[in-house]
Amino acid sequence: MVEASPVKFYLAKYFFMALALIQWIVGGIIVINYEFNAKSFFVSLIFFTIGLISLFIFSFITDRIRRVAVGKNKIVILEGHRNVRFEWPEVKSLKIVPYLNLYKLKVKGKKGSIYFFPSQNIDPAFGLLSKDTSKMGEIVEKRKKEFGIK
Repeated sequence: MVEASPVKFYLAKYFFMALALIQWIVGGIIVINYEFNAKSFFVSLIFFTIGLISLFIFSFITDRIRRVAVGKNKIVILEGHRNVRFEWPEVKSLKIVPYLNLYKLKVKGKKGSIYFFPSQNIDPAFGLLSKDTSKMGEIVEKRKKEFGIK
């Protein structure tokens, strides 16, 4: 089984929450330390708004990004103590998302998509096209051809 780095996973998953907290702290410092006038209120309001937008983005992507291990016979979604296993024939589609260095997985009978990171960085190959040259990429390409996955 080949799995991506947990550092990439946690960094991508919690980046927007950390950004929101930093924005709120900066906005709070501006409100507390500076004289209350229209300019300082407007600047702190901008920081609070950016923090709110970042928190919204975090809540949107937090349930879509998963830790996934890819093997020759199955795909395992790692969720703490609980692991969800899928056989390769259950996969509807598996694509690389350009520029984001992510895989997009759709499973038959499941609503929505699951996004996960490859085991190594994906090499850009002719502009928009990307090719995963890692061990995970070899397994994915071989199984996609074998089972006719999009």
